[in-house]
Amino acid sequence: MLPMTQADGELDSLVRGRIRALRVAQGWSLEELASRARLSQSTLSRIENGQRRLALDQLVTLARALDTSLDQLVESGAEEVVSSPMIDAAHGLMRWPLKAEPGMTVVRRRVTEPPPDNPARMRAHPGREWLVVLSGTAVLLLGNRRLRIETHQAAEFPTMLPHALGAEGGPCEILGIFDRDARRGHQRGKDPDGTQSPEV
Repeated sequence: MLPMTQADGELDSLVRGRIRALRVAQGWSLEELASRARLSQSTLSRIENGQRRLALDQLVTLARALDTSLDQLVESGAEEVVSSPMIDAAHGLMRWPLKAEPGMTVVRRRVTEPPPDNPARMRAHPGREWLVVLSGTAVLLLGNRRLRIETHQAAEFPTMLPHALGAEGGPCEILGIFDRDARRGHQRGKDPDGTQSPEV
């Protein structure tokens, strides 16, 4: 059994509520989730209603049936929710690490220069990037392709393809998500305008 102290009461209630919320979000009845988790309907009902102690083996089974992990099912809601960006004013860049995915970083950047004319200035490195244009128009050079990305459009691509990014018709604001490898590639590389890439 999970040890229950007074301090654990809020977490206990949170986990029970999370089980019910995930079940309802899937559109499942008590009977359907109980069947998937190989529990009796009455046992599941008592778990959700706080009338039965939470057993670790049952939580593992429920997490699997709900297509989540035990860690996610029992994680505390007490962690910091709001975070402020780290700001690199010299490059017009803000970045936020993602706590749930330590290798991932979210970056907001103002792009003012057009993409490079020289293909030799395009970069390739391991990883994957996703970006959305918040305002203006961006141009993504990706291999042999030249792609216009308008406001509210997004692009996702493997960074092993040579790539460069620039603005078209004036500055644009970009919000990007970099995985660990893509972030390292930017740390080691140069930006398309030829300057040292800021740490992202």
